[in-house]
Amino acid sequence: MSPSTSPRVFMEREVARHCTKDSCWVLLGTRVYDVTSFLRMHPGGEALILRRSGKDVSREMEGPPHRHSENARRWMEQYYIGELDRDSGTDKAQTLKERRKASEQTEEKMAEKMTDKKVKEEDVNAAYNRCSPVDLDKDLVDWRKPLAWQVGHLREKYDAWVHQPVDRPIRLFGNPFLEASTKTSWYWVPVVWLPVVFYFSWHCYTTLAKGTTRLELTSDFSIPIHEHIFPLLFLLGWFLWSLIEYCIHRFVFHMKPPAHNYYLITLHFLLHGQHHKSPFDGSRLYLFLCSTLPVILGTSVFVGGLCGYVVYDMIHYYLHYGSPKRGSYMYNLKAYHVKHHFEHQRAGFGITTKFWDHPFNTVIPDEKF
Repeated sequence: MSPSTSPRVFMEREVARHCTKDSCWVLLGTRVYDVTSFLRMHPGGEALILRRSGKDVSREMEGPPHRHSENARRWMEQYYIGELDRDSGTDKAQTLKERRKASEQTEEKMAEKMTDKKVKEEDVNAAYNRCSPVDLDKDLVDWRKPLAWQVGHLREKYDAWVHQPVDRPIRLFGNPFLEASTKTSWYWVPVVWLPVVFYFSWHCYTTLAKGTTRLELTSDFSIPIHEHIFPLLFLLGWFLWSLIEYCIHRFVFHMKPPAHNYYLITLHFLLHGQHHKSPFDGSRLYLFLCSTLPVILGTSVFVGGLCGYVVYDMIHYYLHYGSPKRGSYMYNLKAYHVKHHFEHQRAGFGITTKFWDHPFNTVIPDEKF
């Protein structure tokens, strides 16, 4: 709802009726939100929201167990649909005005509690960084036009803008063919690459089974490599991919392009910035492949890395759109990745595993109350 639009007024019983997967509303004070489309994306699982449908979630937003970030609060404003009217017999306009004023005071107090978090953005971004309702018509870019050629002009405001996510698809290019080439459905990744993985796995194993492969250590000494070593080479490739995944995500996708460089800002947005701006636009997936070592041994490691890439892409998609069982590994990984998107963009770069965040000291800290 645009801030300039007069909010609708709902009765308590009307809000309470919206308590299913098909229509789920919640309250934040007297503000009413339709979060139906967010249910399956919620990192805590849809059941947590459904149990609180029709109720005030102010305490849950503030925590414990989890204090929601400014971006999470700003994200929620996209689902705002109106105000709650508990006193139908009074003057609605005056009552609404008073409640909105009280709601604003409550939001100011909640914002003050979050000032213990250090703000790492430049002063020039401070005004745009504030938690406020999303008004796409007054955004720094024109959402009615392709974004690829606009973001470079944001200059020093780009970093703050790209890390304030919105729930809407992004159009990168005006040309239909060029735009279509940046999109793909999730299932095409395994459809295309798993046959390649299976073929090269079979090729490497049968080649090693011939017993003619040797690893030359010196001109006079070599070690025979048998087919039983293939699983170890495969897992080595998978392990190396996890490091490559971390490094690409941290040092390439999360580079901070110079504010004066239009082209680096545009490149960053095309590589990864658009994913942070619209984290639930599931049609865009990007491919990265790597290989090392000579001949059949290098191929064996490569195929393990390729399999690691396929698993990474599927896990990444699931972390955004799946509903893992509470307490499971995937559940914790989803919560970890959502924190990366909404609050800790300079930490939590591991996607399939948190392993590499530990030696590189980029682990997202646990919340303490």
